[in-house]
Amino acid sequence: MFKKLAGFLIFILTLTILVIPHNAIAASSSAVTSTFESKDLSAEDFSGKNLQLAEFTKVKLEGANLSNADLRGSVFNGVMAENINLSGADFTNGLAYVTNFDNADLTDSILREAIMLRSTFNHAKIKGADFTQAVLDNQQIIELCKYADGINSKTGASTRQSLGCP
Repeated sequence: MFKKLAGFLIFILTLTILVIPHNAIAASSSAVTSTFESKDLSAEDFSGKNLQLAEFTKVKLEGANLSNADLRGSVFNGVMAENINLSGADFTNGLAYVTNFDNADLTDSILREAIMLRSTFNHAKIKGADFTQAVLDNQQIIELCKYADGINSKTGASTRQSLGCP
């Protein structure tokens, strides 16, 4: 009895998969990502652009303008981002690995829940930046806390508190 029931269920399942048409699911334009790899994008203007889920790998972004850009979920991997302008940008849930943000302008940016390991922020401007639940190397947090101040205009978070400064 059990073998007949199991055989019948397998037959119905196979018939369902092979015969009954299924709707196709296509990606919407908002799900399409931009990929930049091994390019020199120094001084490019991406200000105000929607770059959600964009991937920057081994890219030079020195002096680039990404102010007020939507970078939620974006990836920066091995990026040279020295002197980059990220003021007002939203990098929530972003990933920055081995990226140089030295002398970057992160004023009033949102870096919530971003993972930014093995990345440097020497002399970065962070007034009003929101680092709530962001993951950074401890040494970088210690350095950033030396001059962290301000309140983020969009989230209301204190830069010092969001970094966990004493």
